[in-house]
Amino acid sequence: MTPNDTKPSAVTVRGLVKHYGETRALDGVDLEVREGTVMGVLGPNGAGKTTLVRILSTLLTPDAGHATVAGYDVVRQPRQLRRVIGLTGQYASVDEKLPGWENLYLIGRLLDLPRKEARARADELLERFSLTEAARRPARTYSGGMRRRLDLAASMIGRPAVLYLDEPTTGLDPRTRNEVWDEVKAMVGDGVTVLLTTQYMEEAEQLASELTVVDRGKVIANGAVEELKAKVGGRTLRVRPADPLQLRPLAGMLDELGITGLAATTVDTGTGSLLVPVLSDEQLTAAVGAVTARGITISSITTELPSLDEVFLSLTGHRASAPQDARPADSREEVAV
Repeated sequence: MTPNDTKPSAVTVRGLVKHYGETRALDGVDLEVREGTVMGVLGPNGAGKTTLVRILSTLLTPDAGHATVAGYDVVRQPRQLRRVIGLTGQYASVDEKLPGWENLYLIGRLLDLPRKEARARADELLERFSLTEAARRPARTYSGGMRRRLDLAASMIGRPAVLYLDEPTTGLDPRTRNEVWDEVKAMVGDGVTVLLTTQYMEEAEQLASELTVVDRGKVIANGAVEELKAKVGGRTLRVRPADPLQLRPLAGMLDELGITGLAATTVDTGTGSLLVPVLSDEQLTAAVGAVTARGITISSITTELPSLDEVFLSLTGHRASAPQDARPADSREEVAV
C-alpha cells in the first residue's frame, strides 16, 4: 500500500460514457484521484482526455456513468461543484484586452467574492505568479509564459479543492514549461488535488504521483509510474567498464555467450556503457555473472526500467508527442474527445 492509498478520494469516476454521434469518446471510464495528489491522464489525440475533463468540470453531461468531485455529483450538483474546482485548458483563456489584475478581479467577482477580498486575492496571486510588475498591462502584451501563469492564477482565484490542467504546457518553451511545473508543485504542496492531462512523458514524470492511460475512450492501464514501467516488462542492464577500450570486446563476449533469449547488446560510447536488454531475472543473473567472471574491471553495473515513453508506446501503439515550442492554435484536437 502506498501513502496515497490512505488518502480519501477527491475525484471518483465510474463507468463514464460519452458519444459524439457514432464516436464513443468515453467508453466506460473508471478513475480515482486521491486528495492532495496529481493524477496524470495520458493518451494520444482523440483518446478522450478533454472529454473527461469537460464532464468533470460540468461543461458536458455524460451519457452514462457517475462521477463525484470533492463530494459533489457532476450532474446533480453542478453549481456547488463549480465553486470548488479550477480549470486551465490548453490555451490561455484570459481576456487579452484587460490588464492582468482586472482579469483576476473580474473572475473573483464572478465567483461572488466581496470586492475587498477579490482585490486582495488578485494582488496575492499576481505576486505569487511573479506578475506584479505587469499587473496593469493588457494581457495581450504578455509573453506566452506570462499568459499561462496568468491563466493558472485565474484558476486559483476561488481557492479550488480540485484543479484540472488540460495539457497546460502546450506550445510553451522549455524554460516556461519548467516555471509552470514549479507552480503546479507549489499548488499541490498547498493541498490542491490536480487532474493533469498530457501527452508529454517528461511532464507526467515530473508532476504525477499516479498515471491513467486512456486510448479510444477506455482506460487501458493505471498505477504509479514505476508500477506501469514494471507492468510493461523488460529492463536494461547498463555495464560501464573502467577501461572504455573494453566496451566492444565485452559486447562481443556477451553476444557470443548464447544466454537464452538475450537480445543484442548496444555500445553507448557517449557514456562509456554497454546496454544489455534483459527480460527475466534469469537473464539478468546470467549476464551479470558473465561480466564479473571475465576479470574485466567494472566501474558500475545498474539496471534501468523502460522509459515512460516506451511504456506509452507499448500500451497504446502510439509514440507520445514531443513538446513543441510553438504549436499553432489550430493544431488542437478538432473535437473534445
